[in-house]
Amino acid sequence: MNRAQPAPIALTCGEPAGIGPELAVKVWAALKDELNFFLIGDPAHLPAGAPVSLVASPDEVPGVIADGLPVLAHRFPAPATPGQADPANAQGVIDVIARAVDLATTGMAGAVCTLPIHKKALKDGAGFGFPGHTEYLAHLAGVERVVMMLASERLRVVPATIHIALRDVPDALTPALLRQTIEITRAGLVAQFGIADPRLAVAGLNPHAGEGGAMGDEELTWMIPLLDEMRREGVDLLGPLPADTMFHAAARARYDAAICAYHDQALIPIKTLDFDRGVNVTLGLPFIRTSPDHGTAFDIAGTGQANPSSTIEALKMAWRMAGATP
Repeated sequence: MNRAQPAPIALTCGEPAGIGPELAVKVWAALKDELNFFLIGDPAHLPAGAPVSLVASPDEVPGVIADGLPVLAHRFPAPATPGQADPANAQGVIDVIARAVDLATTGMAGAVCTLPIHKKALKDGAGFGFPGHTEYLAHLAGVERVVMMLASERLRVVPATIHIALRDVPDALTPALLRQTIEITRAGLVAQFGIADPRLAVAGLNPHAGEGGAMGDEELTWMIPLLDEMRREGVDLLGPLPADTMFHAAARARYDAAICAYHDQALIPIKTLDFDRGVNVTLGLPFIRTSPDHGTAFDIAGTGQANPSSTIEALKMAWRMAGATP
């Protein structure tokens, strides 16, 4: 490791009763010779016998990562019982995220990679007032609007609306929101993925993209005019496209990222195509943030069955992005 490399990546512990502790150890074994990262969490929550290197600061990580998982200790009030979230640990999970953001914004960490949280557990145990990780990170950063991208080698997708009820999507998906989503996505692809002139595909809101107004008129009344206006501004756009025909292999070859109207319209395709290797990237933050594209998996927590592929990819992507950031 040399001085030209970025600062170590901060990996947050996530829900300690989920698969996060097991994943942290597995990704250390896979990546200890490839990149620098450290876990923020309680070392007592890690699997018994896990090799641990306690650190007091991220700058100690390069010197100890070969010997054990570097852990910046953040003590929790209760032990972790696999599969059973303890409300007593909820505030600790939240505080770890805030601690990682502070390290990233001060340059001590090159990026933040977050292991899965359990939103209901955080709400029940600490009154967590955010729909998910993404919204909380935006709050911590003081950013009004961010974009959640799910990325893999096969597909990049962005939901314009995220954690809201489906019945609320038509009102929430406004021309201003869609424009901002496209602009942030395009800027992120240029700055963080090295794509000079991104090609973006935009999904329609309605089945068959409204089919000429027969199944909804949002495409006709404002989506088509908006996309035409942005094309005139130099943005390379396809759409609005029927969502049911834009994710097969030949269609995916025509664009670098797909902008979708709502959460499941975006996440179902990527989780079907590449469930274990999808990475969540938050665009629009003043620091780099990635995470694995799965949840806490309480049903297999503590069994040794957790697949580390997505977390490995999330750390690798964070490391590459951190290295490309001035």
